[in-house]
Amino acid sequence: MSGIDWPGLMRVGLQQLGLEPAAFWRLTPADLRIMLGVDAAGPPLTRARLAELAAAFPDTAKERDDGTDRRAARAGGGAGGHTGRIIGDGERV
Repeated sequence: MSGIDWPGLMRVGLQQLGLEPAAFWRLTPADLRIMLGVDAAGPPLTRARLAELAAAFPDTAKERDDGTDRRAARAGGGAGGHTGRIIGDGERV
């Protein structure tokens, strides 16, 4: 048994939402949830909640196999394997 209440879903889809049978069967479960309002948006993200999430999941530097910081490579912004580090004469390496 799938554990899905097909008669109940069909009743909601066909009677409450007024869908034609073919339209009902083309819906994905996500579509049906949205139509029923199950996935209604939660409250907006507040500064306090953002701070709480940042504390729970802090950004950390990831190192490459060669020991360099991956974030430095993104900071360089260029192609060609530059890591974004600048040596004494201004050349990027």
